[in-house]
Amino acid sequence: MTERFVLVEQALSKMLEEKKYAALRDVLVTMNPSDIAAMFADVEQEQLPLLFRLLPKELAAETFVEMEPEEQELLIRGFSDNELKLLMEELYADDAADLVEEMPANVVKRILRHAQPEMRSAINQLLRYPENTAGSIMTTEYVSLRPQMTVEEAILRIRRQGVDKETIYTCYVTEGRKLLGLVSLKDLLLCVDDETPVEEIMLTNIISVTTHTDREEVAKMMSKYHFLALPVVDGENRMVGIVTFDDAVEVLEEETTEDMEIMGGMLPSEKTYLKSTPWELFRNRIPWLMLLMVTATFTGMIINAFESALAAQVALTAFIPMLMGTGGNSGSQSSVTVIRALSLDELRFRDLPRVIWKEIRTAVLCGVVLAVVCFAKIWLVDRMLLGNTQITLMVDAVVCLALLVTVLLAKLVGAALPMAAKAIGLDPAVMASPFITSIVDAVSLLVYFLFAGFLLGI
Repeated sequence: MTERFVLVEQALSKMLEEKKYAALRDVLVTMNPSDIAAMFADVEQEQLPLLFRLLPKELAAETFVEMEPEEQELLIRGFSDNELKLLMEELYADDAADLVEEMPANVVKRILRHAQPEMRSAINQLLRYPENTAGSIMTTEYVSLRPQMTVEEAILRIRRQGVDKETIYTCYVTEGRKLLGLVSLKDLLLCVDDETPVEEIMLTNIISVTTHTDREEVAKMMSKYHFLALPVVDGENRMVGIVTFDDAVEVLEEETTEDMEIMGGMLPSEKTYLKSTPWELFRNRIPWLMLLMVTATFTGMIINAFESALAAQVALTAFIPMLMGTGGNSGSQSSVTVIRALSLDELRFRDLPRVIWKEIRTAVLCGVVLAVVCFAKIWLVDRMLLGNTQITLMVDAVVCLALLVTVLLAKLVGAALPMAAKAIGLDPAVMASPFITSIVDAVSLLVYFLFAGFLLGI
């Protein structure tokens, strides 16, 4: 698919160079808006307005929504007043609100000046809701039906109003704006009697959210119940909008990206990698790097405290990186698994005992296998093959026992910390690899030197 897209992009670039605008337009109208937006991202800025004007009105609006804010701003600044007015007429209210949020103040003023009064009102309403809530991602454009309508009247209403609505496949039955039920277009079309009232075929057991429900929870609900749209109501169960499936997918993508960045030891970025400047990348990365550097100081303090022990048994020094690395990897495995389960609502804090017991059994299995392999490797490779006579059976035993206990503790820490963070209202992703690795490094060294002191008497 990627190769095909590259070939199409190359062909379009050649048409643009040869100024074959009619042929170029004929190809563009067959493409998906997302693909057109991706292609527009790679063209020269001065060519972008020309290409955009080749698109039919409806396709142009759909493509505009898929473009990056920088490209949208460039186009808006180049639009005539009439072009901007036509674009605003084609945008859905939630897309227009997102556009206003991304643009600088002077551009926003021009956008609102050329929007219809109804659109301005809808934009202002959506922008009043707190960020990351259902209200901030919903659209106010949905099909509403009255319960006394017949099936025939309902279908006629959909035909008349559906053109301007974001979805017509799920219609909501309201009376005085109060949500009573919902009915799918499929149910209306398959109803054998056109005179059947909508209230007789509508579903009344409705799953809905409020305007202040967290948007990630909304997206999870839509994924769980396989909804195309989810109704949003106020405190009195009055219908105020819907969240559509495409918005839910976008939320899940953003939240997953944010979790991955936090788990990688970075502050979340609002831009894509190629759109981010080196300064922005530095600003997102340096806080965690400084924090982790400071926490690594504790590791150095532990090594200094046992300096005499290392001097007495130099062979122990060679195995410190392996021990710390294995501990960090073990903790990371558990933390990633638990964080993912928490994000999917598979785990609650009350499940902590079950998680701990499961991790203990897993850690024992992993630790025993690793210890046995490590024992054989140290004795056969380090002692016999490399001829390191300082390695004795007791030294080998110290390393392997420390490895076994380190794996056990690392997995317990990796599983427990994300759940504790969730319980106190923090993002579990904060307790991911970098943070847990720093803790496990210190723990592994303490365990290592305690075993060395006990078994070797140093």
